[in-house]
Amino acid sequence: MAQRFELTDEQWERLQPLLPHKARTGRPATDHRQIINGILWILRTGAPWRDLPERYGPWATVASRFYSWRKFGLWDRIFAQVQTQANAAGQIDWHIHY
Repeated sequence: MAQRFELTDEQWERLQPLLPHKARTGRPATDHRQIINGILWILRTGAPWRDLPERYGPWATVASRFYSWRKFGLWDRIFAQVQTQANAAGQIDWHIHY
């Protein structure tokens, strides 16, 4: 059951193609959706990583994925792509969202 403020199925369908594919080596990777919901929980609450609820997976995994994606510019690319999609759909008023 989805928790309050977690990604909806519609949001996930739009976001999933923008994320890197999971590596096929080593241990199975934690699900990207679970990780992103954990990141959203941290950003929303301002809590330390160690206080992340267990339902989002190990806090160190969530933090590691957040920082590695930031290092490689993934968040900027996601923002640019979502902004491009919204602009193409006429959902951005550039007088407000500049």
